[in-house]
Amino acid sequence: MVDLFERRVDIFGNRIEFYAPGLKRWQTSEWRPKNSRRFLPISVTGQSCALNCDHCQTKVLEGMISVRLGENLFELASRLKSEGTEGILISGGSTKSGGVPLRRHLKLVPRIKEELGLKVVAHSGVVSPSLADDLAQAGVDAVMLDIIGADETVQQVYHLPLVASDFDLSLSRLDAAGLRIIPHVVIGLHYGRIIGEYRALEMIANHRVDTVILVVLTPLIGTPMADIPPPSCDDVTKIFVAARQSMAATKVNLGCARPMGDLKMRLDEAAIDVGLNGIAYPAEGAIAYARSKGLEPELYEWCCSMSWAQAVGEKLVEVRVS
Repeated sequence: MVDLFERRVDIFGNRIEFYAPGLKRWQTSEWRPKNSRRFLPISVTGQSCALNCDHCQTKVLEGMISVRLGENLFELASRLKSEGTEGILISGGSTKSGGVPLRRHLKLVPRIKEELGLKVVAHSGVVSPSLADDLAQAGVDAVMLDIIGADETVQQVYHLPLVASDFDLSLSRLDAAGLRIIPHVVIGLHYGRIIGEYRALEMIANHRVDTVILVVLTPLIGTPMADIPPPSCDDVTKIFVAARQSMAATKVNLGCARPMGDLKMRLDEAAIDVGLNGIAYPAEGAIAYARSKGLEPELYEWCCSMSWAQAVGEKLVEVRVS
């Protein structure tokens, strides 16, 4: 881990990024974000999803803003812009084929970007050739999707008649379309077990991706996984190590979803020790811990998938610790 940390500093320097998007109300004694509406998630399906995956059961959709009846995506984006929003995630529930039904909404993305000046990230789900083309033509800033490395997880957790290679194919289609790709890996997705995560990282490493987001299974009340223990800190840390080793020159962030309490603090410290580039919603004390390791924290009220913005010279809104 010491070698990984030193290599990370050699490649990326001593900057570490912390993120607090407007997905939920959050603050610590180290950081109180000023604009909780700066980056917001939108569901184009309301709280509906055809899959009802065992780890979610549409619970994640409940925290998103839905397009109102009689309102289109541009009108919603305009309303959010007037309330201080500067970037949006277009997401929603899945169809039975595994994709998010984005196509009819994507035609409004150029107006949202040009007239409102918003950043637009899309959550695609499984990608068909036509969806990849539509995303590219719309000019979305980036595309998120979960990458699953075990066939049984695809079928038993996501209830999809697909296999892991279909997610690899989705990466290929997004890559061929020239899109900025932000793959996510949910550690412990198969009922808290580690069975496909290493293969998922292998698939991702074979493609041109911008930032890899690692999240950890967080059992949600009202789902079949409500009483499932999340994976241990040691098992999760091994995935951190594998990601950092296999993609040394690619940004790897620890995303929003992970268990709370003592485990969250230990995971955040492990992410810093291993040399990950950023952390969303850092645990109490994580910023100070990063400083103790010689890192310089930078704090952004954005989604951690948007670490690419600095790479293209676009200034993220920064809030310094007081």
